Amino acid sequence: MFNNLIESGSHQKEFKRRGSFFLVTTATYAVLFVLGGVASIYAYDAQLQDQDFVVVTMLPPVDLVPATPKAAKPTNVSPKSSSTKQVYAERQIAMLSVNHPEVVPDKVSAAPGKALPLPETGLVRFTGRDVDPVGPASSGSTGNGSTQTIQPIHVVTAIETPPPLEVRKPRVISKGVINGQATSLPKPVYSALAKQLKIQGVVSVQVLIDETGKVVSAKAVGGSPFLTVEAQKAALQARFSPTLLGDQPVKVSGVITYNFVLQQ
Repeated sequence: MFNNLIESGSHQKEFKRRGSFFLVTTATYAVLFVLGGVASIYAYDAQLQDQDFVVVTMLPPVDLVPATPKAAKPTNVSPKSSSTKQVYAERQIAMLSVNHPEVVPDKVSAAPGKALPLPETGLVRFTGRDVDPVGPASSGSTGNGSTQTIQPIHVVTAIETPPPLEVRKPRVISKGVINGQATSLPKPVYSALAKQLKIQGVVSVQVLIDETGKVVSAKAVGGSPFLTVEAQKAALQARFSPTLLGDQPVKVSGVITYNFVLQQ
């Protein structure tokens, strides 16, 4: 069996050759990779001169409140007066000036009057003295001769208003049964239903009579419901003489009775 054995030579040279080839190949690729990276760095153009550097800052949202316009201050403000000005004239008597010759005075005297006449314009109040008001318009004079102004408005005097006339409301006289006082008292209709049911009896109707004697309202206050409707219709057709209280006609409230009886 040992005749076919083949002694193999040493493989150390083969391993060295393969190792050298691997190292050379790896070194070559590494050099090429480094050269390619360096070339790409030099070939890249960043174009920094064309770039616009803008810094953007994000701010939180803020609620906007509308501005309230300030009220404009009045430019022309009149100074407040230190004292209250009188706006009406005071007179002793109601005497017109000489500018009204159409009005003849009650008494004629040769002596000059001391009282001042009524002003042509302004409010007038009779207080027993002669004083003119202070105003922005026409001029006048007071009893002591000092010059003042009168407000240009109409002369106003006190006018007595008559008291309102008292209107007396007509009274209503209440009476009892007034069948005998009627000038016309129609009989009510006896309905067929009431006859069929054999309903009979007395029906009382409260009526209101106006000043002329006419019945203006009628309402049944007693009796069968099958008879009250016809009784109210008959009461509205009744007529009475006017009732007088002194010289004034008045309304009357009374009762009309109707007796419903079946005929045998």
